Amino acid sequence: MKKILIFLFCWINANAFAQNPYGLVVISDYQAYKETVKVNKENQLVEIKKAIPSVVLDIRYATKNNFMEQVMYNQARAFARKPVVDQLKNIQAILKTKGMGLKIYDAYRPYAITVAFYQKASDKNFVANPAKGSKHNRGCAIDLSLVDLKSGKELPMPTPYDSFSLAAAPDFLNLPPEVIKNRNFLIATMEANGFKVIANEWWHFDFNGWQNFDLMDIPFKKL
Repeated sequence: MKKILIFLFCWINANAFAQNPYGLVVISDYQAYKETVKVNKENQLVEIKKAIPSVVLDIRYATKNNFMEQVMYNQARAFARKPVVDQLKNIQAILKTKGMGLKIYDAYRPYAITVAFYQKASDKNFVANPAKGSKHNRGCAIDLSLVDLKSGKELPMPTPYDSFSLAAAPDFLNLPPEVIKNRNFLIATMEANGFKVIANEWWHFDFNGWQNFDLMDIPFKKL
């Protein structure tokens, strides 16, 4: 077994990784990705809607309704690593008992999209630097909000998704009490179940343990 793992590791290093201008190692070959899954099943990119049918998808980058004002994804789908999806399933079950559910805007993001975002974004503080890559590229970041199960409507939050404003920060206080309550409940629920909100986006949550997963640049149509 040890010899097999060593062989796979060498094969992956030789064939699976694309060297980019920043010196990062990024998996861009589908078969290479599949080999990493054989080594560790937690590497699998799971389609969230198939695993959790009750979640609502609003994949903005498959539309022109985003800060890029252009379609970035050719399919309105959301993927994340297996342990990430397992935790989301737990969270969805918790929310259901309170009459709420998750709405997902974005999850796994191919590395090439991160490069495009950085080139166009007017405020670089709200997009990942391609010199480091994004947790989204690792399949370990989720952009989401809450919906009311009865009405299907999103609960009031501080800003729209992908707002480049100060109010998007998870500790911004100049807001109506109901909005603060909704935002804080979302953050508390996510952080109690394996995620951490980032400093300037109330909707963005990184999975604890993202460091264990490689950067990826595989398009949705291959998954």
